[in-house]
Amino acid sequence: MPFYPKKFLNSLTSRPGVYAMKNSKGKIIYVGKAKNLKKRVSSYFNRIDSQPIKTQVMIRQIDNIDITVTQTENEALILENNFIKEYKPKYNVVFRDDKSYPYIYLSTNHDYPRFLYHRGSLKGKGKYFGPFPSAGAVKKTLNLIQKLFLIRSCEDSVFANRSRPCLQYQIQRCSAPCVNYISKNDYEYDIKNARLFIEGKKEKIINALSEPMQIAADNLDYEKATKLRDQIRSVREIQEKQFISGKNNNFDIIACAKDNNHASIGQTFIRSGLSLGSRKYYPRHVEEQTESALIEAFLSYFYLNNIGDSNIKKDPIEILITHAIQDKSLLEDVLNEKFARKVKIKHKVRGERAKWILMAKENAMLALKQKLLMDENLTKRYLALQKLLKFEQVIEKMECFDVSHIQGESTIASRVVFGSNGAIKENYRKFNIENITKGDDYAAMSQVIRRCYTRAVKENITLPDLILIDGGKGQVNAAKKELSELQLSNIPVLGIAKGPSRKPGTENLILSDNHTEIHCDSTSPALHLIQQIRDEAHRFAITAHRQKRKKKRSRSILEEVEGIGSKRKQVLIKHFGGLQGVSKAGINELSKVNGINRNLAKKIYETIHDDT
Repeated sequence: MPFYPKKFLNSLTSRPGVYAMKNSKGKIIYVGKAKNLKKRVSSYFNRIDSQPIKTQVMIRQIDNIDITVTQTENEALILENNFIKEYKPKYNVVFRDDKSYPYIYLSTNHDYPRFLYHRGSLKGKGKYFGPFPSAGAVKKTLNLIQKLFLIRSCEDSVFANRSRPCLQYQIQRCSAPCVNYISKNDYEYDIKNARLFIEGKKEKIINALSEPMQIAADNLDYEKATKLRDQIRSVREIQEKQFISGKNNNFDIIACAKDNNHASIGQTFIRSGLSLGSRKYYPRHVEEQTESALIEAFLSYFYLNNIGDSNIKKDPIEILITHAIQDKSLLEDVLNEKFARKVKIKHKVRGERAKWILMAKENAMLALKQKLLMDENLTKRYLALQKLLKFEQVIEKMECFDVSHIQGESTIASRVVFGSNGAIKENYRKFNIENITKGDDYAAMSQVIRRCYTRAVKENITLPDLILIDGGKGQVNAAKKELSELQLSNIPVLGIAKGPSRKPGTENLILSDNHTEIHCDSTSPALHLIQQIRDEAHRFAITAHRQKRKKKRSRSILEEVEGIGSKRKQVLIKHFGGLQGVSKAGINELSKVNGINRNLAKKIYETIHDDT
């Protein structure tokens, strides 16, 4: 049914709300908010020829427009953000950010708690610190906490079964609470100071340590006084290196740089006057967007999605931006409500803040230049690959598969996806391979190809122009057979087999068309692209494999024994001093444990030794 804008516009309300434009397939292609829906939506259809080219193309695809009325413009902003997040419309600015932000987590359900690296939901009982811009920033902070305050880093299961201190104690990175080398009160004192350290309150730490240092010196306890002195000295050194302001300010700096069809956005985190680092974004669909519009879109994307627990003292009081935005007051109102405190968005600032904004803008421009250079090199590699394979069509999408296992254990297959702008990490997938003979790589490849492209055909997902396989003729044949059964034999498959020396640059390339072997120079840009994609698939597969194997092995073998519940498991571990002791025990020794009869002891023994 054709879309008649005139009739539709006459029916629109002048209230605030959100509009979602759909194409003929019912897919949402653009989402926007409006203070006045009638006025805003009508603006798209007034003088269409004078609209930007991208907007004209979008308008021609509109088959229907869904309208959602809201009570306030604030509600419209939040709803717009939720719609963009859920539907990922084609013509909205897209911020590719594949990972959640890391936090430091302090659990409160242990007498001797520890600080943990954490990603994901913030629902656990305890205290969260963050967000941090990168995993590196978190790990650096955790390392400093261990060094300064000797906080334990071991797993609870390890902690519960120690009879003597570990290496961390020997290298002065832990106070060994597992064997009671430190009292609970003293450990709590260290935890308190560690929390102050993370929160940037280093002067409070120094003041808290100075008094007991003096008392220890007066009591001639020079060992303790020296330890406290060294702690104070270390904290001061870190403070001098990290502190960037005379005030304990919390703010973020958002900078934008744009060049034609490309843009970069840099975000710097400042908490308690300390720089936690920065993060870079390269948004898509920016052709007709200004720097101001991109910053506005980013503010909605980040602060309405990634931050939201008002119980966590991580939210900025100020947000400094390099370009003025149109809906500044609206965003401030929404963030004030969300954070339950006053948040200001500032563009015109003076003094040191002006210098920081200028620095952030320069960094964003530098990041953009580097991205453009990388994209240029990537385009050259794509063209070189097209020439090497003698393809008539332009290669726009490639998918690469790899299989990882150790002697058939925990077999994992990976799929990575590359587009014209590089890796599309949101489309990466890992597959648990089951019901095959252990170590049968051909069967594993058949299974992953069948599962992946059966779904692609069913859900009408865009198919790749080329499939890469980390393997030789056998894997290529297995893949082609599955593709033929799915009537996808038109998709070419390129096998990447290791050369005789197994060194990079000596790979044998096998094209599925008559198993043509392709040889190219080790300096070829096409080969470099193939290696890059192959290595990424291998990295993704082996990481998933290791995680699966670790999970499997970390699960107690006792859990697999019928008749062994949590209580009997604890009795066994306590009796033998750990799982290792249980594994060394014979049937007679096992049967002597309270609650373990001889038949059950035999089951335990056989299960353990069959596994090994």
